[in-house]
Amino acid sequence: MKSTINRKTQIFLLGIMIGLGVSCVADRNFDALETDCTDGISANIGYAGVMALYEDQTLQIQEDWIIEGYVVSSDEAGNFFSELYIQDHPTVPTAGFQLEMDLRDSHLFYPGHGKVFVKLQGLYLGKSGERFKLGGTFIAFGNLSVGRLPANAVDAHIFWSCDQSGLVSPVVTDLEAIADKPLNTLVQIMDLEVSEADLGLPFAVEREETTRILTDCGDRSLILLNSGFADFQNEPLPQGNGSITGVLTKDKETFQLIIRDLDDMDFTGDRCEDVIDEFTSKAIIISELADPDNNSGARFVELYNTASLPLSLKGWTLRRYTNDNTAVSSTIDLSGLVIGVESTLLISPNAGEFESVYGFSPDLAVGTNSPADSNGDDNLELIDPFGTVIDVFGVPGEDGTGTSHEFEDGRAVRNLGIIQGNPLFTFSEWTIYNDTGASGTLQLPQNAPDDFNPGIRE
Repeated sequence: MKSTINRKTQIFLLGIMIGLGVSCVADRNFDALETDCTDGISANIGYAGVMALYEDQTLQIQEDWIIEGYVVSSDEAGNFFSELYIQDHPTVPTAGFQLEMDLRDSHLFYPGHGKVFVKLQGLYLGKSGERFKLGGTFIAFGNLSVGRLPANAVDAHIFWSCDQSGLVSPVVTDLEAIADKPLNTLVQIMDLEVSEADLGLPFAVEREETTRILTDCGDRSLILLNSGFADFQNEPLPQGNGSITGVLTKDKETFQLIIRDLDDMDFTGDRCEDVIDEFTSKAIIISELADPDNNSGARFVELYNTASLPLSLKGWTLRRYTNDNTAVSSTIDLSGLVIGVESTLLISPNAGEFESVYGFSPDLAVGTNSPADSNGDDNLELIDPFGTVIDVFGVPGEDGTGTSHEFEDGRAVRNLGIIQGNPLFTFSEWTIYNDTGASGTLQLPQNAPDDFNPGIRE
């Protein structure tokens, strides 16, 4: 083992350097510290073996297992924070892990493209959607989850290898084949450009995690996830077409990419020509409407994409006809949103109350008296960019009270067999709960959160 300043001392000295440098340096960039390297240990388990331990709940690893990995993330530009992504092979990875740790400027200790060993004993293994995580632990909503490993414990688990002969390079792919690539690994995606809706915008809103939409010439889309604390937060998004390299992640069914810095983007080519980025599809449907009897602030509208590709909602609107009005009362513009493969999109008129009641944030926060704020006797239409009614709930011009389309103090749920929108309200496509509805509806008021399942179509 090579002997240099030990890791705890390095972290301590780094803190002093940053503290003293606040008033005398223009940025927070430092040269990488000389790092202890380890050559006396080796991997004794593969990624698949570790992942097989997970059975629907976070667990602590008790066995004395070690994996090796190749670092593919970097927090040098501030787009990653308190996390390290590693994959199991430098060029042809089959799996990757997200390591949660409370260590800032980790690029000084674990530079990108380097090889590390991770001692798993004592670490927690968890899952966020389809992505595997390793780290410490914390309690969220009564559930054990993977959290950040304390800084003083990092060097007891993550070791810089003395063998740095493996040169990391991204897997080259395109959006058509992205579903076949393992998550938490480094990819280079070709033939992309910033969506028309996002051109001219900065990478991120200051101090806020921000999503931007990338598209290819086949009108497929991908989310670019950017930190509002990144060095390039206020830089304008590039105008051209080209390739982008980053760590591939996923939120529910929607693929996302996180870049390390602006060098990961090469959008110097010409943009796609004659690409129609507004389109119609019957695969987007209204899947649930909610008016809880016990909490009007927990109302929501849920849309669902039954297709096998994520769909951009540029130009789409959701409109409401209040009571028996024949004129549109309010409208929600859905442009800028992407609805994932066989996934929901949740719209709330009170985002704070929604999160308090259901335990997570809605996809879109709108105001009161909007289409998402119906008291159960209104009518809604889902409109494509060309003005066509794709789906409808209720009968515009007819007050819902006492009818087959009343969901006051209850909910309206689209039956699972319905996979296409219908511009004419058809009662048999719905299961409807209310307090005073017509025969065939269920006169059984619903209370939040127990009687509702936003984000899950079942």
